[in-house]
Amino acid sequence: MIQLSRFPIRTLKDAPKISDNKSTSYLLQAWYIRQEMAWVYNYLPLWLKVLKNIEQIVREEMNSIWAQELLLSSLWNKESWEKTGRWDTVDVLFKLEGSGNKEYALNPTHEEVVTPLMWEFIQSYKDLDSMAVYQFQTKFRNEARAKSWILRGREFIMKDLYSFHKNLEDLDIYFEEVRKAYVRVFDRLWIWQDTLYAFASGWAFSKYSYEFQTKLEIGEDNIYVCSDCWQAHNDEIVWEKFECVNCKSPKYEIIKTSEVGNIFKLWTKFSTAFGLNYLDEKNAKNEVVMWCYGIGISRLMWVIAEYMMDEKWLVWPESIAPASHYIIVIWEENLAKAIELAKDLEKSGKEVIIDDRFKTNFGQKAADADILWIPNRIIISPKTLELGWCELKWRLEQEGKIIKM
Repeated sequence: MIQLSRFPIRTLKDAPKISDNKSTSYLLQAWYIRQEMAWVYNYLPLWLKVLKNIEQIVREEMNSIWAQELLLSSLWNKESWEKTGRWDTVDVLFKLEGSGNKEYALNPTHEEVVTPLMWEFIQSYKDLDSMAVYQFQTKFRNEARAKSWILRGREFIMKDLYSFHKNLEDLDIYFEEVRKAYVRVFDRLWIWQDTLYAFASGWAFSKYSYEFQTKLEIGEDNIYVCSDCWQAHNDEIVWEKFECVNCKSPKYEIIKTSEVGNIFKLWTKFSTAFGLNYLDEKNAKNEVVMWCYGIGISRLMWVIAEYMMDEKWLVWPESIAPASHYIIVIWEENLAKAIELAKDLEKSGKEVIIDDRFKTNFGQKAADADILWIPNRIIISPKTLELGWCELKWRLEQEGKIIKM
């Protein structure tokens, strides 16, 4: 539990006007973030709780498809990037010089790290029945100019999953499992009903990649949606004339979106570069086939904030709110009862904030509960305690109700 007397919050009376995206203003008002420099923010305790709750949902779904979590290095050697030919071709690569004139990269992605690592674990076709690893990692991209508010920054947190297969048939089977897991993630985060599955550029890897794009008025992407079969296409694959990749229809509508997930077929590009092979049933050597699958965790957090907000406040899915209950304590002698109630709630897996700032008036406490958008507000006062009750108000309801403690 958090007791605000021990770690007081500093909400603002009004949401500062800093850009067209209101969610950033609300996040600043609600003491979730503070700006460090242009497009760089520090995550304060309650915002970090939101991040960790999103991570946990993603983790549960990745574990459900037998992927194993690890944590790879953010810093990597120049030689590995040269092996894949990407040291001089990835224009957003942060390059650092270390002692002895050694050069390193701050990783924007981790194929150069995970592929040689898996050489130790993969020798036989038997090792590839279910071989997938993922991580939550800070990525760095040396964007010439950070754009699209926080969505295209130079530092961000990503979940990246890498899977390794004997052949394309096995790869496609596992791909479908990951796609379903992504759908479950976005459904649990309350955005699936407005999230499109879009074809996008495959860049150097394949003809197409696949993206999950959430409808957002201030989104940075234009998605062409087929009017006949509803297949979505990123505008990067739409040239002079639109033709649906699914049904060949020329009819479309354009929807503003923001990307929340992507999937790339890597084929054998990285396994070739690092000699990642396996021996099949006939003892013949074969190259491992790879996929990579990303969810921008910090990007997703901002998208949810922008997507879910109403005309006055942030709105959180209960699954990721920084706390489930906000207990307002009136009079210091009632604090022990509040702590007792909080402990009971925590036994059932709830997260609790106790507002025991006794020099702060009730109006400010109630306003802070609204600004933070904690789903349930509980008031403990001498009047309710006389009867052994407290007042509970769900955030979306106008009036509270008296319940037994």
